[in-house]
Amino acid sequence: MNVTAEGAEPRWLTDDQQTAWRSLVALLTRLPAALDTQLQRDSGLTHFDYFVLSVLSEHPERRIQLRDLAKFANASLSRLSHVVTKLEKVGWVRRESIPGSRGSYAVLTDSGMDKVVESAPGHVATVQALLFEGLGDSEVARLAALSEVMLRQLDKGIAEGTGKA
Repeated sequence: MNVTAEGAEPRWLTDDQQTAWRSLVALLTRLPAALDTQLQRDSGLTHFDYFVLSVLSEHPERRIQLRDLAKFANASLSRLSHVVTKLEKVGWVRRESIPGSRGSYAVLTDSGMDKVVESAPGHVATVQALLFEGLGDSEVARLAALSEVMLRQLDKGIAEGTGKA
């Protein structure tokens, strides 16, 4: 879907929008890299590995269907399956088949739970230092509200085909 009608002049960003956009792009690029660096250094995990383990740790019985976990992680099923295979090899996750279905569950093992518990304090300290220590309560509330609005807009645009070839 083409965002502008053929032959129409693009709706350029205003100076304020350009400033905000560049700041957001810098944040979206630098924050994940910093989180990956800390987790790799301290725990041998990527941020995505940690996210998968932490999502599992918060679900009942520490289990979730792989397709649902992929949705939580905003990842393709094949990418998630690759990560789950990696986490299986080190004993932090196991797969369980779902009776009467071709799907399977990812289940966090006790060893995987230990890894989350071990990794969480350093990760949370990094998130605090990199993001929240510079914000007051009202700024955190505004960040949450803006993020929700932007995510709704993003989801709407994706559903409408914006950004797809």
